[in-house]
Parts: sequence; structure tokens; C-alpha cells
Amino acid sequence: MTSWSLKSIPPHDWFICLDIDPYFDHEHDPEKIFEEGFTRPISLKERDIVVTTFFNGDPEKPEFHFESTEELTKSEVAEANRSLKRIFGTELDLRPLYDKAADDPVLSSKLNEFYGLKRMARATLLDDVVNRIIQMRLSHKPTAKKMVYKVREAYGTHLTHEGRTLPAWPRPFQLAKANPAQIRKLGPTLKKGEYVTDLASDILAGELDFEYLDIEASPSEFYEKMMKIRGVGPTSAQDLMLFRPRTDAIFPSSMQKGEEKGLRKWIIMSYGADPSNLSEKEFLSLIQNWQGYEAAAIEFLFADWVISQKKKSSN
Repeated sequence: MTSWSLKSIPPHDWFICLDIDPYFDHEHDPEKIFEEGFTRPISLKERDIVVTTFFNGDPEKPEFHFESTEELTKSEVAEANRSLKRIFGTELDLRPLYDKAADDPVLSSKLNEFYGLKRMARATLLDDVVNRIIQMRLSHKPTAKKMVYKVREAYGTHLTHEGRTLPAWPRPFQLAKANPAQIRKLGPTLKKGEYVTDLASDILAGELDFEYLDIEASPSEFYEKMMKIRGVGPTSAQDLMLFRPRTDAIFPSSMQKGEEKGLRKWIIMSYGADPSNLSEKEFLSLIQNWQGYEAAAIEFLFADWVISQKKKSSN
């Protein structure tokens, strides 16, 4: 057994995330996480482990406590922390955003309502991309999540946690050996199987440096590289940008038949403007209070939308 802690830059209220189902995977029940902890596999250099997370519940002094049944070395804890920091966004400093957007006509109320929100991501950019490709265009999210889980079961390392098997997220060499036709039998389309295996092969061949793209690439470079990956369209490329361990992002125009699409359309409509008749200069003026914190800012709108949809369905 190994246990350790990790502090987060305040404000951070991870419990808000428990209301946002898309942040979690097939095996997770957010209603039980508050007491039982958040359990998920983490990939180290030499092996995969299972880590259970507990949050101290203090937005001003946020701290995460981790437990693993494995005996981990100091270097392995450091490896695990790289993934955990990405998952929980502990190093994202959103304090300047609260100041910049204090009087924003749309964002300010969301910052107050969801004070301490930070997006959740998966452990690696590859995990996020694979998750996105498989779930793409599937409206029934429980089914989509189960498909992702089945791919993990088929190609990821099987770990044991509390008497049950928990599949790790597959590494590139595991996915590269997969047969798209076999992936098709797990639920995703044949094309999606090809997208996933081709992506893994490109990473192994050194044609894609996901570590660089995740951390160092500018938003525009990240977007351009993502758009070249088969199975990743404009909206997916923008969405994936939001999960990086950075606060900045861009929302390029994606006009189709004279109508704006994607996240840009959603943002413009949130401000009561016409998404199909707004110049780039006008758009940037609209979100001037987001500057440098675009990826973080839009998560507050997303959280508001998810929770409002929940309230509608419960009425």
C-alpha cells in the first residue's frame, strides 16, 4: 500500500465535477465517488497501477489524497503525479480569470455559481483522443462509454482492484496491434477502429509527438495537428484542446453552408449575438475577458449547460 497527497492551486472545488457526467468513464458512479473515492488506472513507464483519489473538500486549500495497493517507489509516485495533475488540473491557476471576467456579462455569474471548477481530463492526450473518436456521433452516452470500456478490456492491461478486474487504458503498442475488424465487434464502426489503430501506429513511428502537443504546442499548432488526425474534426479538435494542462485555447470559425458550427457558435449564442454574422474581430472582442484562459472559461459554460439539462430531465 502506498499513499500520498497532492495540493492544487486554489480555488479548486473538485466536487463540482461529480455533477458533470462526461468527465467520467463507464465504470464510474459519481454518486458513490464522494464517499468511496475516485478509482482509475494510471500508466507508469513500466507498469499500470490502480489509484483511488479522495478530495479534502476545501476550495481554498484544495488537496487530493491518493491510495494504491501497490508498493510504489518515489520515482513511480512522481510518474503517477504527472498523470494525476493532468486529470484533476491541479496546476491550472485560474485566479487571474476570476479577476479578468468579474464584470463579464455572461461568464461572471458562472464563475460565482461554479466557484472552484476546474475541468477533468484523462491521464494522457492519447486517452482523450481515443475516447473522443470512439464516442463521436453517438448520442446515447452510456452506450458510447461502454464501447470505450470494451476497447480497454480488449487491449489494455487487466488490473485487479477490490476483487474485480479493471482494464487500463491501452498504450500505443497495444492499440497498434489491434485489428479494426475486431474493434468493430466491440461496438465502434470499422472506420473508428482504423482511426484508432492508425493513430497508435503514427505515435510509435514518431510521426506524432503527443507529449509536445499536450504541453508545449500553441493552441493554433495543436488545432492544426489534431485536424490532420483521421477521425478528428473541427469540433473534436477544439474539444481536445480544452483538456490540455493549459488555460489557453482558440475557437476557429467553422462555417458550413453559411452557418457557424462548433464551440464558436455556442459561445456567440451565449452572448446573444448572431454566430453567422460576426467577424473575427467582433468575436475576439466578445471574449476579451477570456484572453489566455479560453480553455478554462468555456468549462464554466459547459458545466452550466450540463447541470441545466439535468434539471430539465428531472422535472
